[in-house]
Amino acid sequence: MSLNKVMLIGNVGKDPEIRHLENDSVVANFTLATTERYRDKNGNWQEQTEWHNIVCWRMLAERAEKYVKKGSQIFVEGKIRSREWVDQTEQKRSVIEIVAESFQLLGKRTDNQPSVQNIQPVTTSAAVVGDDLPDDLPF
Repeated sequence: MSLNKVMLIGNVGKDPEIRHLENDSVVANFTLATTERYRDKNGNWQEQTEWHNIVCWRMLAERAEKYVKKGSQIFVEGKIRSREWVDQTEQKRSVIEIVAESFQLLGKRTDNQPSVQNIQPVTTSAAVVGDDLPDDLPF
């Protein structure tokens, strides 16, 4: 048994790029930024942002075209997919993408809106969040 499941909450980095394919399929591509904040061993706040390539197909792509805009905060559920190809200059290329199975608009990010870090995960084990981080982190 295996599982390939991704859940992300972040901010859209650019308006979706929409393509209508020959077989009447629609695909939307956009980037999503997720940012993690933590205190380093000196007590200083650090941020680490990851950029994710999101791919939506068919009706989900049409929904993305209509509602998703740069700066939108969204929740995406999907799966990780990696693919390789050879470009026009014969260079081997690869990309890691999140193929969206669903997404939910959460609203546009504003300065007075709670950040992603304040959303507590639902888990059966104790989570280490914010100021509760141990001082001996390796970074």
